[in-house]
Amino acid sequence: MNPTLEFALLANANSLPWAEVPVWPPTEFVRATASELDRGARLCGWFGVPEGPGTCLVAVLAFDADNTLAVGRSQPFTGSYPALTIAHAQAHLFEREVWEQHGLTPAGHPWLKPVRRMNGNAPANGEFFRVDGREVHEVAVGPVHAGVIEPGHFRFQCAGEEVLHLEIALGYQHRGVEEALTGGPHRATMSQMETVAGDTTIAHATAHATVMEAFAGTEAPLRAQWLRAIALELERLANHTGDIGALANDVAFLPTSSACGKIRGDFLNLTALICGNRFGRGLVRPGGCRHDLEPARAAELIERLETALADTEQAVAWFWDAASVRARFENVGTVFRAQASEIGMVGPAARACGLVRDVRYDHPAGWHRFAQSPVAVWPSGDVFARARVRSLEIQRSGEYLREQLAAPAEGDLSSELAPPAPDTLAVALVEGWRGEVCHAALTDAAGRFRRYKIIDPSFHNWTGMTLALRGTAISDFPICNKSFNLSYCGFDL
Repeated sequence: MNPTLEFALLANANSLPWAEVPVWPPTEFVRATASELDRGARLCGWFGVPEGPGTCLVAVLAFDADNTLAVGRSQPFTGSYPALTIAHAQAHLFEREVWEQHGLTPAGHPWLKPVRRMNGNAPANGEFFRVDGREVHEVAVGPVHAGVIEPGHFRFQCAGEEVLHLEIALGYQHRGVEEALTGGPHRATMSQMETVAGDTTIAHATAHATVMEAFAGTEAPLRAQWLRAIALELERLANHTGDIGALANDVAFLPTSSACGKIRGDFLNLTALICGNRFGRGLVRPGGCRHDLEPARAAELIERLETALADTEQAVAWFWDAASVRARFENVGTVFRAQASEIGMVGPAARACGLVRDVRYDHPAGWHRFAQSPVAVWPSGDVFARARVRSLEIQRSGEYLREQLAAPAEGDLSSELAPPAPDTLAVALVEGWRGEVCHAALTDAAGRFRRYKIIDPSFHNWTGMTLALRGTAISDFPICNKSFNLSYCGFDL
């Protein structure tokens, strides 16, 4: 190994030739990655790329304080390598995923099992962690739940009502999205991106469009960047408002629950006003946007936005004024700041633990280079903090939209893109409403997708949910689960 070899640095929403990504022998690559994590980097992505008879590991790291990303890779190999997880818990799920997908064994990994498949492709049909003790009992919940929600299996080890350990098994909605993208972009690619996680359509579509623009060595026109930012904040408003209402419902506070259910629809309808679809499908495309916001509809959007924001402010005020709500949320489902940092949490769940971590601030791309809102942070790490961060972000998204709609960007809405550059790696991060959405794509010699890796924020945060339940009454599981509101389908790629 060259002792001076370092990770290649690049800014968010950029690309570099695959040949310029530094290469290490597998063991040295793990050591080099661990060294970067030791000095403050964060693991955005860790995935395999088939190459010849073997597979090379790729790491995408974020230096948030420096607004910089770093990438590196191993030589292609088969067999095993020393587990990164032993020293850095944030690699835990990533290494299990690589083992499942490519057969590379992280030697020394503490709990090596597939993340989406098990015996007979049934995710919950296999070994689960068990706690011994005469008074310990096991509770299995799901994958079929009482409500109309996505499937997931939760295995609790309890002493009485107290949860000692929770293990989560997902994969029931495994759709093979990443495999389907290989050889693309295809005619169906954009539709697949918009349904990675349907409630995060704008964030995933924007990440993919940005990757394609990075491959072409260009960016979308400013008008399109502005419109994407508007849609992204509307997506944030709709989902945060819905979550506040759902949390209110879980503690039987019906005024806020019923009001927010209606207001969420109002915010979704504002996205439909822009593009005709409440989830934003059909709006974002590589090179720009398909729909514009002419002055008449912009004026209508502003008027309806003000009404929805005022209604939200009232509903949230009822929520926080209720002593019963605060008593139910405070000191419940706590994840401490050190834990959140260790496992690599992102988004509102991380900010509710006191971590100042937001792609719009740390790695601004697109319109967020010109206009940012303050990062909403709360230190306590409990259900209260996760709800509080959402309510703060509702306020700040509203302020941001008022400012942007008052001074819209001018110019073209889209531009033609050159074909993707061959043998090139591109990385794009977008701050979705749940947190960091990461898309990393590698092209082959013909400019087609050789590997397309998607990391939804839920992939980082499900482990946080397991930590939040430790030492908590099992009856607190519904409000803890809703306070994270993670995506099953965004995980089950």
